[in-house]
Amino acid sequence: MSLPRYPRYKDSGVEWLGEVPEHWGVVQSRRLFAQRKERARENDKQLTASQTHGVIDQEDFMEREGRSVMQVIHGADILKHVEPQDFVISMRSFQGGIEWCGERGSISSAYVILIPTSAVQPPFFRYLLKSQRYIQALQSTTNLVRDGQAMRFSNFSQLDLPVVPESEQSVIASFLDRTTVKIDALVEEQRRLIELLKEKRQAVISHAVTKGLNPNAPLKDSGIEWLGEVPQHWEVIPLKRDLKFLTSGSRGWAENYSEEGDLFIRIGNLTREGIVLDLSDIQRVEVPFGAEGARTVVQPGDLLFSITAYLGSVAEVPEGIETAYVSQHVALGRLWKKRLLPRWAAYVTLSNLGKTYLDTQGYGGTKIQLSLDDVANMVMTAPPLDEQRAITRFIDLELVRLDELVLTATRAIDLLKERRTALISAAVTGKIDVRGLAVEEAA
Repeated sequence: MSLPRYPRYKDSGVEWLGEVPEHWGVVQSRRLFAQRKERARENDKQLTASQTHGVIDQEDFMEREGRSVMQVIHGADILKHVEPQDFVISMRSFQGGIEWCGERGSISSAYVILIPTSAVQPPFFRYLLKSQRYIQALQSTTNLVRDGQAMRFSNFSQLDLPVVPESEQSVIASFLDRTTVKIDALVEEQRRLIELLKEKRQAVISHAVTKGLNPNAPLKDSGIEWLGEVPQHWEVIPLKRDLKFLTSGSRGWAENYSEEGDLFIRIGNLTREGIVLDLSDIQRVEVPFGAEGARTVVQPGDLLFSITAYLGSVAEVPEGIETAYVSQHVALGRLWKKRLLPRWAAYVTLSNLGKTYLDTQGYGGTKIQLSLDDVANMVMTAPPLDEQRAITRFIDLELVRLDELVLTATRAIDLLKERRTALISAAVTGKIDVRGLAVEEAA
């Protein structure tokens, strides 16, 4: 929707503001905000959680003290008092603009507290001081901000701010409240859609590799409680019944990382979303002389399994891959392909059948991992090879369709966020006139 502009504009003389409505003013930031300076209260019982309550969770501490977690962001060094109308700047990391407190409490010494004058309507300046154009202008005041290191009141005071009639500030803030709520609701809808599509993705894989494509096929008990019934002509076998070779990478190869050399496949190259290797972040390695390179070099059609951390991650090695080796956290399996096709075995691993099996096998306390025997004994459904090919082709096509829908929803979220950002910047800098919209909505 196209939004109206103000009838007349003037040059603000401020680069980040550009032209502003003719009746708006521009003043130095220090004319609208002062810095609250307060000595650290060394004897205040709020100084540390341990002094008052012992070592407890921060959220529990906040609850006992009757404050929200927002009021303490950098631990328990509560030093500065804030009022609801105050704004704060993080001196440690400036990422998302200047925050409006909105409530009474205390805050870490790592914040600059800004006290607004009576000309400031906090709801309006909440949007202005977090708008993209303002953040970019404030970041330009120091190189330190670009490194996420520091922000001072002097940086803030370098920028001029618009002076907007108080009644108009309220109208603009109300308009942005209503509009951003609607946009946020649309974003949330798209996020829910993405989650549903991901669930559908998993359901498609799981149903296809346990029930097949023929809904009228006679079924039989698989003999495994958490698998249930499978088509009568299918087998249920351990992976090792068709394994030609199974190993994991050698230890200590991190010492041989280099910018040149062969591809070194790590656990991060396996995803839990699909069976395609993710080579967006690669590592290379110079294979040491006399190393076990021949044992851990991959071939097209090999299966790669995560055996630490992300259990259930799996990939099929594609045709045309360059010389590549696996790390110690990846198991390499090579099939005879007499009972199982690699792509089929990969989809079974990714399905609920594979995930359920792997979840029951992990060991190692806080560091969950699998042994090679765990991988070899993984339960596999095994239809005839021709049926495996047909089902994997069906899964491939369905996943492409679902992934396209996820991509469409993701793009919609990006566009909505861009519109939200642009709308806020336009409204708080006077590039659009929303006063009439408020009247229309009230009518």
